[in-house]
Amino acid sequence: MRGVLQLRTPQSDSEQPELARVEPAPTAPKVRFRDSQIEMAHGAGGKASRRLVEGLFAPLLFGSNPEPLTDAARVAVGSDSVAITTDSFVVSPLSFPGGSIGELAINGTVNDLAVSGATAEAIVVTFILEAGLPTSVLESEVRAMADAACRANVKVVGGDTKVVEHGKADLMYVTTTGIGSPIPNLTIDPRSVRVGDKVLLSGPIGDHGITILLARGELDIEAQLRSDTRSVFPFVEAVSKVAAPGIRWMRDPTRGGVATSLNELARDCGLGIHIAEEELPVHDEVRGACELLGLDPLHIANEGQFLAVVAPDYAEAALAAMHEIPGGKEARLIGEFREQPSATVLVGTRYGGTRVIDMLVGDPLPRIC
Repeated sequence: MRGVLQLRTPQSDSEQPELARVEPAPTAPKVRFRDSQIEMAHGAGGKASRRLVEGLFAPLLFGSNPEPLTDAARVAVGSDSVAITTDSFVVSPLSFPGGSIGELAINGTVNDLAVSGATAEAIVVTFILEAGLPTSVLESEVRAMADAACRANVKVVGGDTKVVEHGKADLMYVTTTGIGSPIPNLTIDPRSVRVGDKVLLSGPIGDHGITILLARGELDIEAQLRSDTRSVFPFVEAVSKVAAPGIRWMRDPTRGGVATSLNELARDCGLGIHIAEEELPVHDEVRGACELLGLDPLHIANEGQFLAVVAPDYAEAALAAMHEIPGGKEARLIGEFREQPSATVLVGTRYGGTRVIDMLVGDPLPRIC
């Protein structure tokens, strides 16, 4: 309803008419999500996930003009600022070469804070347990969580436990919430990206997603492949020490892979991203499995790598800092930003051509984190 002027009848000769304004009723948030039901693809981190978040969650929960979506939010607490993130882990199987759900939960939370420019300080954990879960399995995952927290130098300070009927939770789901302190002099904002900025990648892509697929026994492929799950904070810390003023943006490319993370960034900053295919580090086992299944390594999930966009003057120093961190020898400078084509990711092939790489469509590898 529009604003209305209301006239109050005077009660005495000395009393003048008084005007009161009725404020317009707030406009109802516009929900743009039109899918009739939720599918597995809505949790894959690609186009369907973005459609769900931007079309339903954002207008109803974040208001009409939300900030660009990031892995962690900054929240003012008095005169201070903290970073906060939350995540759920539903990986199947619970344990796999190189890691398990407990380790993954800690590393994933620490990483979301790290690439948002924060040091993880505390984590709270919720366990959804299925009746019939062997105690030995639960103990193993709690130990894995404790060990990962120790390695990442973060404290688990509390949590919650719920038990559901047999067959209702695939043995175990884990949800975490992490709180971090901002790294000084580091600002992460996709809107700060400029033409000429460089894209850095910390190491080989696709190891985690393909490892989970092989661990399910659905493919008759033998490969010495392990999940890359780890904390990326040592990389972020090292790069921040030498390049903090030039760091524009960071992201750990989990669900949806490198392609989805870069497409989200291209859309947010409005620029084109040009990637050199020959610079992308991919293990032979990952490449072979992807060729067999018709997948692109750029769409496969990672749990221990991160992307960084830095100003040209800081790129070499940032890359050298990555190389000095254990496990960082395969870090590469993989591309740069150009004006055209706007909001698009192009991959230059080994044969001199180019191809557009879009966000992940569908969910070729469900339940990978």
